[in-house]
Amino acid sequence: MFQDDLPIATFEMPAGLREPEPSEAPPAAHDPGQQLQVFHIRLANSAGRREAASLLIRKMYGWRGYAFEPSLQHDPNKVTLYAETGGVLVGTMSLCLDSAFGLPADDNFRDKLDALRSQGRRLCEPSRLAIDKGVTKRVFAALIHISYLYSHKLHGFTDYVIEVNPRHVMFYKRMLGFSDFGGERPCSRVGAPAVLLRLPLEEMGVQIRKWGGLMEQHGEERSFYPYFFPVWDEPGITARLNGGRH
Repeated sequence: MFQDDLPIATFEMPAGLREPEPSEAPPAAHDPGQQLQVFHIRLANSAGRREAASLLIRKMYGWRGYAFEPSLQHDPNKVTLYAETGGVLVGTMSLCLDSAFGLPADDNFRDKLDALRSQGRRLCEPSRLAIDKGVTKRVFAALIHISYLYSHKLHGFTDYVIEVNPRHVMFYKRMLGFSDFGGERPCSRVGAPAVLLRLPLEEMGVQIRKWGGLMEQHGEERSFYPYFFPVWDEPGITARLNGGRH
C-alpha cells in the first residue's frame, strides 16, 4: 500500500472509464451520479517505492518483449514519480536531469545531445515510463505535466530528449509534440532499436496554457494536453513538488 504520505497531485475519474483512442470521438459527459476513482501522484522518495515502480516497469516491458535492468543505486540526478489508486501502483515514470554524468541517451546519441549542450540548452530525459493496462490517460498526462513542472519551472531545464522504439515515434509526436532529433540506432539497454526525439519545454508550456484542463470539452484536439492539469493548479503542485523533493 502506498498511501502514507501527502500526494503531489490528486484527481478523480469515473470508475471503470476507458478513455478514447486518438481516432475515436470524445466521451459523453460524465454521469454526476457515477462512482469516482481517486488517483494520487507521489514522489518515490524511498527504496520501497522505487522498487515497486521497478516491478511495474519490469511487468510492462516484459509484456512488450523488452529487456529491463533495474538500477541498483539511487541516482540523485533522477526523480521518480508514481501514480496510485486505492493503494495500488498503476503508473510510474522517471526523469533524469543532465549532469556531469550525462543522460541515459548519451549511450547511443552523445553527439546529438552534445550539439544541444553547446548551444546552452539544459537537457532532461523522461525514462522508464510505464502505465498499467486499462488505466485512464489522465495518469500519463499527470505524470508528464508534473515532470515538466519539476524540470522547467523548478530547475530551469529547457528541453526533453527521449529515446523511443520506432513503433512509438508517431505517438509521442502526435500526443505531446516531440520532433525528430536523431536517426534510428540500436539501444543496448532494452535490446531494441531507438529513435531520439526532442521537445523544447517552452513549447510544452504553450500547449499546456492553451489546452490544460479542458478534458472532454477539447473538441477536435487529439493530443494529451487537454488531460493535463489546468494552469491555475500549477502553483500548488509546484510548491508541493518543491517541498516533497526535500
